[in-house]
Amino acid sequence: MEDRQLQIAAGHPDGWDAMQHRILDAAERLIAQRGVRGLAIAELARTAGISRPTVYRSWASADEVVRSTLLRRMLHLLDGIPVAADRPSLVTAVHEFTRAFQSDALYAALLEREPEIFTRYTLHRFGASQRAILGWLSASVSAAQTAGSVRHGDPAHIAVMLLVMTQSAILSHGTVADLISDDAWDDQLRAAVDGMLRP
Repeated sequence: MEDRQLQIAAGHPDGWDAMQHRILDAAERLIAQRGVRGLAIAELARTAGISRPTVYRSWASADEVVRSTLLRRMLHLLDGIPVAADRPSLVTAVHEFTRAFQSDALYAALLEREPEIFTRYTLHRFGASQRAILGWLSASVSAAQTAGSVRHGDPAHIAVMLLVMTQSAILSHGTVADLISDDAWDDQLRAAVDGMLRP
């Protein structure tokens, strides 16, 4: 299943068929309402209006369904953010991505209700969702390097550090909310990303 997810993340968003999208739609609703722990294959099948064997034909466990659900949401978020052409547009794109991520109903519910589960699925195992983000970041860094506005270096390595910075900012935002306003947080995130990329 991870190989299939990586293929989708590599540029094949049509990898899910209509039935699989139906199942993932139901999984999104259940995860947003009850969290990851509340997702069971039997209830997922009932919510989607299908049989359990139909679910198992595509996913061997609820854990695999969760990973595919999160990957699909991540690809949806990335679809709305084009590859950046230079450093200023990349800084803006990273900021837009963090805000889109924080305002997404599914991810926001996980961050609020099950932050430890969110961390397990997004940080403790490097999966297809992270590879999708890295693909977008690497392409943006490479384009900005060609334009001469981002420092030299392996685009993939720079993308990894951008991913680490972005994930840390997202996970820490709620913790430091009493110490910094949203506007100041935005400004400091932009400054950190810009400084990391500047030649």
